[in-house]
Amino acid sequence: MDWGSILENTLRGFVGEQAIYFALAAIGLNIHFGYTGLLNFGQAVFMAAGAYGLALTVVYAEQSFWLGIFVGLFVFPVIMALILGVPTLRLRADYLAIVTIAAAEIVRLFLRSPKWDSVTGSSDGLGQYADTFYEFSPFEPRTRYGFGPLNFLGNQLWVVIIGWIVVAIVLVIVATLVRSPWGRVLKAIREDEDAARSLGKNAYFYKMQALILGGVIGAAGGLMRAIGTQSAQPDNFITDVTFLAWVALILGGAARVFGPVIGAMILWGVLSFTDTFLRQAVDQDIIPTSIMEGTQVGQVRFMLIGFSLALLAAFRPQGIFGNRDEMALDDR
Repeated sequence: MDWGSILENTLRGFVGEQAIYFALAAIGLNIHFGYTGLLNFGQAVFMAAGAYGLALTVVYAEQSFWLGIFVGLFVFPVIMALILGVPTLRLRADYLAIVTIAAAEIVRLFLRSPKWDSVTGSSDGLGQYADTFYEFSPFEPRTRYGFGPLNFLGNQLWVVIIGWIVVAIVLVIVATLVRSPWGRVLKAIREDEDAARSLGKNAYFYKMQALILGGVIGAAGGLMRAIGTQSAQPDNFITDVTFLAWVALILGGAARVFGPVIGAMILWGVLSFTDTFLRQAVDQDIIPTSIMEGTQVGQVRFMLIGFSLALLAAFRPQGIFGNRDEMALDDR
């Protein structure tokens, strides 16, 4: 077993690009569910809004990269939140869950449609729109940087540095907001919406604000993914993406500022470890092919994650840093 390679991939999983993307997506879900009690099962649609907001602005509209950042962060996700929230937020919590999971698939299939190939690129997507971002990088694209077992190519390191700066900024904003009177109203709505209404609070208005804010943060995750891969493809935003963000949130602990970030880091660290470990074990016949083949590693590692989550749900449903009371919500 090459333990150096296993350690390197595990560390990359903890702090690498995927952890950043899903940390931002999970922070957005934390605003929705952890602090407001909104069941959003379509966070992938907000991530797609961020990615395609940038890609369409630069590639199709032939506008500047910075305008694309603005559209991907503040135009597409806000419009999507209004479309999803206006007809559902006056109803029970499960209606938003149904609408968001359906909307995510509708948008993905729309983006895949060959009819819109000249605009969205269909299943191939859009690419090469983030050159401006990499022009600011102080690192050589093909040179490896790092220390010990943890190292990145120049462009990857630039994405990781900027990505974690974005995560830190978002965490400061979220921490400030949830400790403000606005944040206390969100928690009151989560605990008992009728009581919040009886105190004169417009619950619908606050829930809409939370849906927009969480959607914008989720779009930041999709936008960072689009920049890091230089590709916006519909199948990058399948339903599984939303549920991985939920796993990160629940693992770290809902309604905790750092919970989603720690959860995302642990999730991708464990996924990276199991992937490398199992592949090497199969290649070296430590695990015989009669039990598992190399092509089955991808499925088995998610089975292990699922088993771990089942144990977590049984023995610590609030997650690592969460509070059991935070997992309850008013769903009337």
